Amino acid sequence: MKVHVHYYAAARELAGCEAATFEFPASAVAQRDFRRAVAERYPSIAAFLERMRLAVNGDFVDDSQEIRDGDRVDLLPPVAGGAPVALCRVSDDDVSLDEVRNAVAHSGAGAICIFTGVVRDNAEGKEVARLDYEAHESLALKEMERVLEGVDAEHAGVRLAAVHRVGTLAIGDIAVCVAASAAHREEAFAACRKAIDRIKETVPLWKKEWGPSGEAHWVNLEG
Repeated sequence: MKVHVHYYAAARELAGCEAATFEFPASAVAQRDFRRAVAERYPSIAAFLERMRLAVNGDFVDDSQEIRDGDRVDLLPPVAGGAPVALCRVSDDDVSLDEVRNAVAHSGAGAICIFTGVVRDNAEGKEVARLDYEAHESLALKEMERVLEGVDAEHAGVRLAAVHRVGTLAIGDIAVCVAASAAHREEAFAACRKAIDRIKETVPLWKKEWGPSGEAHWVNLEG
């Protein structure tokens, strides 16, 4: 099969060309094998390849998507907005505050702002026994990364991390943790708040509230 690869900015300079065609014996290739082929053809790119993003046929893709015959792949170096996202994850594992904090901590950070969303025992005057969080995990991760990258571009010098838990959560469990570090507290506070607000607005995550008698409803389903 043939894959058409286009290079941008630093990737173009490292490759020494704007575009190239790769041939593979199979009808589909995993992204890790595609990256390996690029590194073999262009050794100068190899050291930076893991930080470069792939867009396939005009859209960003998650790591599980295979590249197929005739696909156009754009190889994109890190954007000029700042450092890459320090940590971004959607999973059913417990949220570690230390992990999130450590992801954004560095010697130039004079302020670290951390937001934690915790399951409470009431909502709109009704008792809550537990919550179920569900996500379209690949799209949720992609959108959460997009949110953090957008906030990073708006606040120079910040470093961001976010983890959202899915599955069944008990009262007191941490559902989401967002951290932002910056040289000064104003930027850290602003970036952290903007990140959690946008995550709640746009990331495809759904919350089901359960009452003590087994009654349940999906939050915001009825507007």
